[in-house]
Amino acid sequence: MKQPDHNSPPEERLKGPDAAQYLGISTSSLEKMRMQGKGPRYLKLGARCFYRRTDLDAYLEAAVVETADSRALPR
Repeated sequence: MKQPDHNSPPEERLKGPDAAQYLGISTSSLEKMRMQGKGPRYLKLGARCFYRRTDLDAYLEAAVVETADSRALPR
């Protein structure tokens, strides 16, 4: 198991409204997805929820839909 690097800055935690803006959706949509057990991973600290930018990026990347035209494009 990888040991935490205590010399590096902690990863930024975004609150729900900021995470929703980052994803381009409404805060209520993000809350609804979370209540349904859907959407991006999040951190639950007491009664508060936070989102890591890396988890939001992974969620967006997983939502990419390949089309016949996009598969022909160089990456």
